[in-house]
Amino acid sequence: MGTVAIDGYQIEPLNAQTWDAFAELAERHNGVWGGCWCTYFHLYPDPRDERRALGHREFKRQLVMAGRAHAALVLDDDTAVAWAQYGTVDELQNIHHRKEWERGLVQRPDYRITCLFVDRRYRRKGMASVAVRGALELISEAGGGLVESYPHDLPPGKKTSASFLYNSTRTMYEQLGFAYQRPKGQGNCVMTLTVPAA
Repeated sequence: MGTVAIDGYQIEPLNAQTWDAFAELAERHNGVWGGCWCTYFHLYPDPRDERRALGHREFKRQLVMAGRAHAALVLDDDTAVAWAQYGTVDELQNIHHRKEWERGLVQRPDYRITCLFVDRRYRRKGMASVAVRGALELISEAGGGLVESYPHDLPPGKKTSASFLYNSTRTMYEQLGFAYQRPKGQGNCVMTLTVPAA
């Protein structure tokens, strides 16, 4: 993969070479979302014993080293400041309201974007958008396809803390060209975009 730059930031895939940068960002924020290490969406079926024995950090590291966890890392110089987790449905099976999603499914996506995280020092600066655009670039380089995401669908005028928006907002995805498909759960929705191959 060639180096991708978006709005002055470098985008790199999460892999063995970038694990340390990813880990440093997670560690600066207590393992992210209460110590999840962005593993929740990998946990169906939940390898509970393995996850408990290893802990979230090591469980995530092993997934990355095995090529079973993908994300677009946003780097400012050599420091990771944001990421967007993406992968196939088989890789990221454990979405919120999964049974409802399955009932409403018309076309199975090739990829899904499940989680975003931005360093607290970089929030409210458009970094979630940079991370998603980075994920879309990496998906394009991998052959493209139908990409689905599940952002928060906030009522007009409602504000919420950026730290609660684990997949940003419907408005941001609309600005990136995603189309609204249907509601999912309470306060989220399904949105899609077809990404051409690079």
